[in-house]
Amino acid sequence: MRRRLRRLRGDDGNAIVEFSFLGVLLLVPLVYAILIVLQIQKSSYAVTAATREAGRVFVTEGAHGSAYDRAFEAARIAMRDQGLDLMPGQLVITCQFSDCATAGGAIHIRIDRDVALPLLPTLGQSTPSVAVHGRHDEVLDCFGSDAVPPPPGSTTCE
Repeated sequence: MRRRLRRLRGDDGNAIVEFSFLGVLLLVPLVYAILIVLQIQKSSYAVTAATREAGRVFVTEGAHGSAYDRAFEAARIAMRDQGLDLMPGQLVITCQFSDCATAGGAIHIRIDRDVALPLLPTLGQSTPSVAVHGRHDEVLDCFGSDAVPPPPGSTTCE
């Protein structure tokens, strides 16, 4: 009888239970951290690709007429490739000169985006997020057929 009681009170099998419990306890935060890093990386790559494509399209269009609309569409497609949306107003295009079609002028493209952290509850008014910024600069060709000459004294096309 005593042998049976001793056998029931032994530690046999407890190591497996403890290892499983600690494994899950440590694995869940690690997986969550990986999810956060992947979400931020995906958004960072999407924003970088979108600004680059928008800049190329804007310069190729000659910075006239519908250049912004086509640049926005190119940026939206690049963002959609990563499963993200681009909202109107997130794409900001500024020019070195008052006329964006000025030869040799720099064109600055910027997208700012907040990446919501997955599986976190809303704290107050907003969800916890990380800001991701993308910036790309292009220079308008000096010898383009429809380029506006640079202003006098400018050294952009020398």
